[in-house]
Amino acid sequence: MPPRTTGVCYYPEHWPEDQWPEDAARMVAAGLTWVRIGEFAWSRIEPRPGAFDFGWLDRAIDVLGAAGLKVILGTPTATPPHWVLDKHPDMLAVDAAGKPRKFGSRRHYCFSHRGYRDECYRIVTLLGERYGKNPHIHAWQIDNEYGCHDTTVSYSSAARDAFRDWCAQRYQSADALNRAWGNVFWSMEYDEIDDIDLPNLTVTEPNPAHVLAFRRFSSDQVVSFNKLQADVLRKHTDRPLIHNYMGRELAFDHFAVGADLDIASWDSYPIGFLSDRIEASADHKAHFLRQGDPDMQAFHHDIYRAVGRGRWWVMEQQPGPVNWAPYNPAPLPGMARLWAHEAFAHGAEAVCYFRWRQASFAQEQQHAGLLRPDSADAPALAEAAQVARELADFPETGTATARVALVFDYASAWAWETQPQGADFDYFRLTFATYRALRRAGLSVDVVNATGDILGYDLILAPGIATLPQSLLDQLARFKGTALIGPRSNAKTPEMAIPVPLPPNLPGLDAVVSLVESLPPGTTVPLEQGGAFAHWFEHLDSAAVSETTADGRPAIASAGKLHYLAGWPDEAAFDRIIAGACAAVGIETIALPEGLRIRDTTTHRFWFNYSPEDITFRGLTHKAAGVTWQTM
Repeated sequence: MPPRTTGVCYYPEHWPEDQWPEDAARMVAAGLTWVRIGEFAWSRIEPRPGAFDFGWLDRAIDVLGAAGLKVILGTPTATPPHWVLDKHPDMLAVDAAGKPRKFGSRRHYCFSHRGYRDECYRIVTLLGERYGKNPHIHAWQIDNEYGCHDTTVSYSSAARDAFRDWCAQRYQSADALNRAWGNVFWSMEYDEIDDIDLPNLTVTEPNPAHVLAFRRFSSDQVVSFNKLQADVLRKHTDRPLIHNYMGRELAFDHFAVGADLDIASWDSYPIGFLSDRIEASADHKAHFLRQGDPDMQAFHHDIYRAVGRGRWWVMEQQPGPVNWAPYNPAPLPGMARLWAHEAFAHGAEAVCYFRWRQASFAQEQQHAGLLRPDSADAPALAEAAQVARELADFPETGTATARVALVFDYASAWAWETQPQGADFDYFRLTFATYRALRRAGLSVDVVNATGDILGYDLILAPGIATLPQSLLDQLARFKGTALIGPRSNAKTPEMAIPVPLPPNLPGLDAVVSLVESLPPGTTVPLEQGGAFAHWFEHLDSAAVSETTADGRPAIASAGKLHYLAGWPDEAAFDRIIAGACAAVGIETIALPEGLRIRDTTTHRFWFNYSPEDITFRGLTHKAAGVTWQTM
């Protein structure tokens, strides 16, 4: 495994050129190894069509490289200059209300626009030809944060035309499409595929099969857009290709994008995410206000380790207050260190802080960096330097394969967003609740794609997988460990219909979901052995009941070690169910105090205290906002 290192995101075009050598020297002095540049610099590289200024970028790369830094060069396609829009006025993405996403910020393009794709091919080719063999360039980042600002799905004319082509390839004829979508309902049948429009601005909800097909298409457009750039760069460089994904961004299939890349990375903003991307009580958010949720970062670390097939980074790590959340408190002292070490414990090769110097202008001027706008040290710089020193002295730990795996599927997120059946049924929320329960039990967890291999694990959980792939069903028939499937798994066909035989239709399990109900806040279905189902409950007809509700209805159906959950467990029920499942396969669980979490590597156990106060547990005192480790 490559050595674990730290880095920073830098924008030389924002600062006077005579400041670059000093910045580079200070980065090296702080122990930083990597520096990412260029991902937003198209207007400075090509200020007018065909008029290029590579000189400043050449010099920036030379200054940074000469200082001993490894450069990650970004392709600038997330921020096309205004002249590109002048050339292609219909390239803008269009929202569901039919309004174009205008110029003036970033990500103002539609993935389906052929003219814009041609522009991207051209600029990436030029960059690859110029810098593909540059000894200072050690990695490439393609574009920036696909899907950010709800930009995966576009309702433009370019998207409509491309969607028709996609449907023609998938269904071959209008008759086949009508049958697949059930268009006989409400007389929605099409005579020609070119009659198909996009599923927005309808009088009431559009056909869910139409919506899901459009979501699959939209994801495929991201995949092909990324592949276009990856294919270009492969011709000119042997350096690894990376994209920086986001937190709680499920609008496209990251596994499919990652298949064309070498390394997955993501942008980690724990305090920002706590504020606006997690459902939690006011007390929970107050307790972790300056630390972030104790499971949110780890969840994404494990997802992106799977997306990267074992190779992953944090490309942007929050160092201080951000600018984009509803409220933006500062981290507790020690959190910038804790977040970095947690990433490394989950197998990260690099953690790069965003950004080097806080900007004094434009949209992100309130976003803290490692330096203040006046170039004085910001609080996180010392913590970043401490992490670098600790890594230099720390033995290679390796990334252990967990005994527990969580099956994760992006298409299920699209399915349940298309037809939630309950206002608060959300795929991310369900899978994150499952992951939280595993972490509360002191478990390390691997994430597995729904088409991946589960046979090496002792316990797998597959909540809310809308359509269980045949490969997964075949593995379940041979699986020797314990499997917890559901709720709402195998409940739809790939075309968003209720399958017959009725769900869950699992190998060897005598159980049928006869009715489903979504439960409003405050309504639960108590369980006989403790805890309750909330949000969602399924009525099971089953002769293999292993647990019941308090009023005697089936709650879990079982066939040996295969179990189907007929509802969404609350925390108490989840903790009890997971403890029992682990005991059945000899996995030790630890009921951890609030905010204390564990990650095991091949050689060490890491303890992360997300609480604002010290915690003493099993004879060890864990400092507030601190990280400790011990040999296994």
